[in-house]
Amino acid sequence: MMITGLYTALITPFSNGRVDYGRLKEIVEHQIAGGVDGILPTGTTGESPTLSVEEHLEVIEKVIEFANGRCRIMAGTGANSTEEAVKLTACAKKMGADCSLQVTPYYNKPTQEGLYRHFSKIADDCGLPVVLYNVPGRTGTAIAADTVARLAANPNVIALKEAGGSVERVSEVLNLCDITVMSGDDSLTLPMMSVGAKGVISVASNLFPAELKKMVDLCNAGNFAEGLKIHRKFYKLFKNLFLESNPIPVKAAMAMLGMIEEEYRLPLCPVSDKTRAVLKATLDELK
Repeated sequence: MMITGLYTALITPFSNGRVDYGRLKEIVEHQIAGGVDGILPTGTTGESPTLSVEEHLEVIEKVIEFANGRCRIMAGTGANSTEEAVKLTACAKKMGADCSLQVTPYYNKPTQEGLYRHFSKIADDCGLPVVLYNVPGRTGTAIAADTVARLAANPNVIALKEAGGSVERVSEVLNLCDITVMSGDDSLTLPMMSVGAKGVISVASNLFPAELKKMVDLCNAGNFAEGLKIHRKFYKLFKNLFLESNPIPVKAAMAMLGMIEEEYRLPLCPVSDKTRAVLKATLDELK
């Protein structure tokens, strides 16, 4: 299985404290209409840390049902407990997910050997293709490039979502092993693709899937000059969606466009008035 193109790290809409499955279906339809290659439910953008296990699995199941085979589903089933990650991933496989996103275990800060064993056990026990997720700014631990190379020897480890903020990391990893790299930062998609990444797992595409799909397709076709035009158009949005912790700004922006109710679960809370004004101005510029 090859992972390429545009995958949207989907938000989870809430209404009165519960997951709003009506809105979730609308959001999935919006993504498919935009031509995305895949959808990632229950990642960080989907507020997975505050979903119950039952909600976590039901969101994955519903997204698979709503998509109905029209795009790939990359289920966010990572955890800082290997046993929990294995259980979630096995459930996602039974539901029909195409692959899983496995975040670096957070807070307990395993060694590189621990990371290798963690990801290997998930890949070996579940039989569902694994996408590694390097995001040290959130987890406190990076997956070293040589650890990625060790893991890439496992046929069930198929890709790396690289969200360490470094374009150089893409070159480092690709010089060591044959693995698909996906940008984990919208603002770095084009530069990462210029050195060998194959696409992006995007936050901004919750809002503008068709436009960002076009940008990624242009870059994969080697037409970086045209891709750069789209990158520049959306660059301010890419940056402003991270003025506060993701997914707070993107949910605020989606609410401004009437796509969802603006609702979070603590410890996430609404954006500041200053950020709200910046987001509104950014969206107005894109009209």
